[in-house]
Amino acid sequence: MLAKAEVPLDAETKVSEAPQDHKQELRLWLRLLTCTNLVDTEIRRQLRQRFDTTLPRFDLLAQLERASEGMTLGEVSKRMMVSNGNITGLVERLVELGQIERWSLPQDRRVQIIRLTAAGREEFSRMAVEHEAWVAEMFAGLSANEINTLLKLLGKLKQSTSATI
Repeated sequence: MLAKAEVPLDAETKVSEAPQDHKQELRLWLRLLTCTNLVDTEIRRQLRQRFDTTLPRFDLLAQLERASEGMTLGEVSKRMMVSNGNITGLVERLVELGQIERWSLPQDRRVQIIRLTAAGREEFSRMAVEHEAWVAEMFAGLSANEINTLLKLLGKLKQSTSATI
């Protein structure tokens, strides 16, 4: 076991050692980043342990679950904010697993459409129920009022951030 001094610190903890040296905005950003990383790590762990899958695969299935007629690879990559190359590898694996199907448009063979298979829809439904429970468990320390307040404040932050891009 590592001695306390040897345990690596996250950026937020490191900054909190000398808060006077850092503006509130930086401290807030580091707090958001730390929380996101903690939640992300736990969800990835649970998906791997319970379903032998990855978060990117889960995210792709989630996008397709909302599009019963399917989506183009380009649409999926935009929604997931990743490159087409990243999507291609995910699609290949999910096709192999029988969770999605893929075909080309007759009028343009370069455009590929993907959608969930019945097995993929069923598997995603099982994962989604547990995913929701994991998130609820991680947020259990917050009251409904605190969650609503955070949603409003983070909505304002999203608008403020979007205005600068």
